[in-house]
Amino acid sequence: MSDGDERWLDQEAGPLVRPYTITRGRTRPSGPAFDMVAIVRAIAGAGPPPGLSPEHLRVLRMCAQPMSVVDLASDSGLSLGVVRVLLGDLRDQKLVTVRPPATIAQLPEERLLREVIQGLKAL
Repeated sequence: MSDGDERWLDQEAGPLVRPYTITRGRTRPSGPAFDMVAIVRAIAGAGPPPGLSPEHLRVLRMCAQPMSVVDLASDSGLSLGVVRVLLGDLRDQKLVTVRPPATIAQLPEERLLREVIQGLKAL
């Protein structure tokens, strides 16, 4: 491969940005940590303030529909740690809401679920 070929490949890949550059060296979000399966949603009608990075804007657009933190990372191509830091910034600016995953105490009892299944089978 010649030098010309390498330059062509680099141009095709686009600009390479290191994760610590995106997060300005931060490795943790401000405020409470984000569970991987927490559901994040952009606050309706809250327009993005000027000065957000392209990565912040991309994550904010993706949150127009409720999405888990891990799905945001997967779909955006960013690492989970980077997405958590970016979400912390968006949460601080009140641009997103975060719903933690349901705990076992919040789930219906097994007996109730069995009764529902039996009722559906009876239909």
